[in-house]
Amino acid sequence: MTSPFVAIELTVYPYECDAFGHLNQAALLTLLERARWEALARGPGIDLFDRNGVWPAVRKAVIEYKAAALPRDVLRVETTAVARGTTSMTLRHVVHRTSDDTLIAEAEMVFVCIDRLGRPTPVPDEIARFLGPRPASGHAPVAVPVGDTELTVDVRGEGVPVLFVHGFPFDRSMWRHQLATLTGARRIAPDFRGVGSTAPGADGYSLARYADDLAAVLDAFGIRAAVVCGLSLGGYVVFELLRRHGERVRALVLADTKAGADSPAGKRGRDELVALAEREGVDAVVERLLPRLLAPATLATQPDVVAQVREMARRWSVPALAGALRAMRDRPDSTATLRGVRIPTLVVTGQDDQLAPPEAARAMAELVPGAQCHVIPGAGHLAPLEQPLAMGRLLGEFVRGLP
Repeated sequence: MTSPFVAIELTVYPYECDAFGHLNQAALLTLLERARWEALARGPGIDLFDRNGVWPAVRKAVIEYKAAALPRDVLRVETTAVARGTTSMTLRHVVHRTSDDTLIAEAEMVFVCIDRLGRPTPVPDEIARFLGPRPASGHAPVAVPVGDTELTVDVRGEGVPVLFVHGFPFDRSMWRHQLATLTGARRIAPDFRGVGSTAPGADGYSLARYADDLAAVLDAFGIRAAVVCGLSLGGYVVFELLRRHGERVRALVLADTKAGADSPAGKRGRDELVALAEREGVDAVVERLLPRLLAPATLATQPDVVAQVREMARRWSVPALAGALRAMRDRPDSTATLRGVRIPTLVVTGQDDQLAPPEAARAMAELVPGAQCHVIPGAGHLAPLEQPLAMGRLLGEFVRGLP
């Protein structure tokens, strides 16, 4: 994405540092604000908001401090607009030291436009033009023929191919943060058949069918092998891809998933959800699942994530939902499959994941020589949406570290 903000270089002064000579964390926030205003001054003008009668109020700030900055260091602050709503905008800051290109910090900040009475107001046209097209709508999905249907696929960027496989009951938009920010990679995220604008097809629903669909997607883009990243049901499909098309997987990322098969009680639970979907529809299923899909902190403090889960689930047809549940119910144990893996592997799960808990993630990582395992605090079964910065950092470091 081309950023409307110019990169700004700022010097760290001694008064901004703590007793140990490191840039103070609060002072870094001030530097980020200086960089934003300096970018405005060099672009549309420092009075951009004032002349439009609005003000950007910070609603949320998430910062990851990567390395210490010292007095006289020159920092380069790169700012990108990564999302824009009706009244809000999300900016991403990446801070490097210019002398050695060390990454100092990454931040995402959500701003709400407010009027002079403090009420949220739509982003004015002049500001919207400066920010550029909404990032979510700037990349038109493509239709990829697979068997008897066509999958809707998001494709972004260039570089190492990374294939994102969504979980249940989600769709490809669960990877929106990673699709927007994973630089140096060609990001490919399809919807499963029967999800979103993808037609169900007549071939039915099974792990084998899903895995063959993924191989067809790679064929469509001329990709021999990719980093394959699967979450939940997506992880089960990746196991099947390893069994059926193992040569297509260059490296493996298993997120919020597990290797074991369903227990008898788990199988009965799947059948109950199928009956509920066929009796009352998709909404009833997602309301039943929500308390187990997201961390308590997410349910309490991130209503936008809760709303997106509901929206993603509503993009499943009832036959697709029932078919996926039966495929998960009947899946084999993949422990032996993992024992045979000899490619770079990253295992990630949420600290509060009830469906694929940390102990299951650690058990999977122990089966693969050299596998990395990370538990993300504050996340449940949907770490890429609940804690996107942490997930993005782990995924970026893993992809950049591949031989």
